[in-house]
Amino acid sequence: MTGTQFDGAGDRWWTAERTRLRLGPFGVWIAPATLLATPVAVLRAQLRRIEGLGYGSFWTGEPPAADPPAGREIFSLLAVALAAGDRLVVGSGIANVTARGPQATQTGAATLAEAYPDRLVLGLGGASGPRPLTELRAYLDALDETAAHALPGTRLPRVLAALGPRAHELAAERADGVHPFLQPVAHTAFARRALGPGPLVVPHQALTLEREPSVARESIRAIRRMGEARRSGVLNAYSRSYLRLGFGEADLADGGSDALVDAILAHGEPAAVAARLREHHAAGADHVLLHPLTADLPSAVDALERLAPELLG
Repeated sequence: MTGTQFDGAGDRWWTAERTRLRLGPFGVWIAPATLLATPVAVLRAQLRRIEGLGYGSFWTGEPPAADPPAGREIFSLLAVALAAGDRLVVGSGIANVTARGPQATQTGAATLAEAYPDRLVLGLGGASGPRPLTELRAYLDALDETAAHALPGTRLPRVLAALGPRAHELAAERADGVHPFLQPVAHTAFARRALGPGPLVVPHQALTLEREPSVARESIRAIRRMGEARRSGVLNAYSRSYLRLGFGEADLADGGSDALVDAILAHGEPAAVAARLREHHAAGADHVLLHPLTADLPSAVDALERLAPELLG
């Protein structure tokens, strides 16, 4: 292993523990497309609301490069988020490894971590070649090599977008934990078993406070249909994960069966949604990210405000 950033289990344990304490039980995940449509002044105001409500973190993802762009450049966005608050931890969930070279990723993230100590988590994923884990491992090697020479004193926690067993093996070896996206509670339990008690498990949970089940389910089915259309029917990592967890081929069709959708989407009254979020903690999560499926960022924070008494009171 090259570099010094991940040079010992004790160092990784301490970083994970320190980050776990800083994050607290619940944070927020907002879609890149939502933030692309949000003026920066509005973003700052809503981040202050999120911090004031008591959530511990704010995360967003980064899609592959597209024309037109599907999201803002993630490190610029996280810099805005860090400056907007006083204590909110921010996370890349994920920074896409196809979007920039490892040197740019490491130096950009380390600069933010130096400027805002203990307030940044680097989430990585999105390798898309024929051997994505080999590609991701090489990227991590280059990150560590850069860390040995550029800002070497900055310790930066990182998590991987791991879904399957081999990805969890890589995360256990080379990261401080995992950040699973759009997975049921059963996957949180799977991740904790795979990683053991030390590393971070930070699952994403899509949610809506819509009380009509058929309307709520359609919100996630629309997202899944768009994703399947882009992948042209290729069995992807998400589908393989659902099959490993016991769902069948029929559950994957047309946006997902009721059983699959209800497993990956929390919906209904705030108490019911909060119960699902606590199930992730019971299954081994350290920090659960709430992703309200709403039309815009202020509406998402309105939903977070309604949930706060159930979770943070």
